[in-house]
Amino acid sequence: MTASGQIARATDPISLSQQAKHRSRWIEVLRRLVHHSGATIGFIVLVVLILIAIAAPVLAPYDPLEVSRDALQSPSREHLMGTDHIGRDIFSRVLYGARISLQMGIIAVAIGSIVGTLLGLVAGMYGRYIDSIIMRFIDALMAFPGILLALTIAAILGTGLFNAMIAVGIASIPIYARLVRSSVLQVREAAYVEAARSIGCGNLRLTARHVFPNIVTPILILSTLGIASAILIGASLSFLGLGAQPPTPEWGAILSQGRQHMRRAWWIMTFPGLAITITVMAANLVGDGLRDALDPRLKI
Repeated sequence: MTASGQIARATDPISLSQQAKHRSRWIEVLRRLVHHSGATIGFIVLVVLILIAIAAPVLAPYDPLEVSRDALQSPSREHLMGTDHIGRDIFSRVLYGARISLQMGIIAVAIGSIVGTLLGLVAGMYGRYIDSIIMRFIDALMAFPGILLALTIAAILGTGLFNAMIAVGIASIPIYARLVRSSVLQVREAAYVEAARSIGCGNLRLTARHVFPNIVTPILILSTLGIASAILIGASLSFLGLGAQPPTPEWGAILSQGRQHMRRAWWIMTFPGLAITITVMAANLVGDGLRDALDPRLKI
């Protein structure tokens, strides 16, 4: 038998034992999550929002970009959430805005979590000079508040929805990188990691099979909570004119357009503001529920 075959056979019992533990653990996590009332409510709200975003063309009574003579109409049967200053239906624009805001949150979190996780894994596993270089770069990014860093990156990249997603994603990289690095530093000292290393596992195999599966929990929690932050920061960029541009029906952009008519047309800002609030709260509830369910020290 070759040396690689011996190593594979030697690591199989460790892998099988870990897989069995992971399966039983995730079953317990699912049970705890189902019994968490806040997470259940948040999950239901997010599912409803996703369905609304998908079915927006069917649910919307008007074209969100259609201009009419019914400018600044208050909420009525014809316009459930009223109209804006050029007669566009707010209800239709809020429905379509769910697509853009959810897309903003998911894509921004994907960028931040993937890049940040890779940087954290490399820094934690290889250490020394590589760790110092990566973490000094992360420290430089963390010197700026998240919203300020996103504003700076968006100003450099230029206005636009896609650039705003990239800016929000880059701004969240330091949080993931520091979290993953600290988790790796703890896990790599575990007995099963030392056992795998002693039988010849290289850093790449060690990371993929033994380290990364055991640091997924904090990444998952942070990503869920990060969706809420990304939606909020994305709406802020659009409100300031650096995100979605008119006439795109994005919640932050609708807020920005309605601020000039806030006193006589309260509905223009109220309904997209409520949509942002509900979405952010739902994502936070799911994130809190995941944190409680994945923490074995907490009982529900």
